[in-house]
Amino acid sequence: MSVALVFAGLSGCSGGGFMPGGVHAMPASQLQNIVSTYARANSVDPKLVASVIDAESHGDPSAVSRVGAQGLMQLMPGTASMYGVANPFDPYMNVDGGTRYLRDLLKRYKGNVRLAVAAYNAGPGAVDAAHGIPPFAETRAYVDRVVSGIR
Repeated sequence: MSVALVFAGLSGCSGGGFMPGGVHAMPASQLQNIVSTYARANSVDPKLVASVIDAESHGDPSAVSRVGAQGLMQLMPGTASMYGVANPFDPYMNVDGGTRYLRDLLKRYKGNVRLAVAAYNAGPGAVDAAHGIPPFAETRAYVDRVVSGIR
């Protein structure tokens, strides 16, 4: 799937703008530019970043999960803090931090995309404890979804 197709699909999402409850006004081309910029800066495949965004928030910068993950790449507050993301609802900050986190996970798992994506979803501790993809149905489905989006 091309990055352009992913972003074309994301442009029709409902939701907020840069802050919770705002008006969703982010054009797909803007999101694509943000992803391209930070993917290139961090040597991460932009298709991978786009696929994570699609799986995490469907392109809604104001998304908040039931466990408190925030923004486009659904950063947990601790992860956002660790990567210097002061406002997780700012698409630029969120994608910057999320892409740096993905880069670090890819390094940790020696380029193994499936393990890095599993760690993005379930946490590196769960991946390390399982010596692979944890046996959680949600994580296994998430890995399959993200990986299928980069082909």
